[in-house]
Amino acid sequence: MKRSILQAALLGASLAIAATGAAGQAKMDIGKREYDANCASCHGPKGLGDGPNKPYLTRSPTDLTTLAKANGGVLPVNRLYESIEGTRAVPGHGTRDMPTWGYEYRVKAGEYYMDVPYDSEAYVRGRILALIDYISRLQVK
Repeated sequence: MKRSILQAALLGASLAIAATGAAGQAKMDIGKREYDANCASCHGPKGLGDGPNKPYLTRSPTDLTTLAKANGGVLPVNRLYESIEGTRAVPGHGTRDMPTWGYEYRVKAGEYYMDVPYDSEAYVRGRILALIDYISRLQVK
């Protein structure tokens, strides 16, 4: 378990380093890109739960800016990862309103890599960790 967490952290760090690019290139924020593409429509551009899809949802989206504050000042990374990845049902939540991005990322990886050997789990883990990194930067103090 510790080894997989370390591998995930290293992959996330590698993605962050790769995103910075060479000198003179614009810095790409992978986590923000993931958030804008997959989360902002429900959770809003600033993570406040006020996205344009809010009126069409059965439950209001979570205010992502207060996750750490509601958890004693510590971002609940493991719960957040499991919610985004979607393979573990959270008992108290009833039906799952949020998409399972782990599945979506696996499909995207298959479409992108096609016949080239790749590690599907590492691909998914890297994208989710980049997204969690961005959400951590949205937290109110």
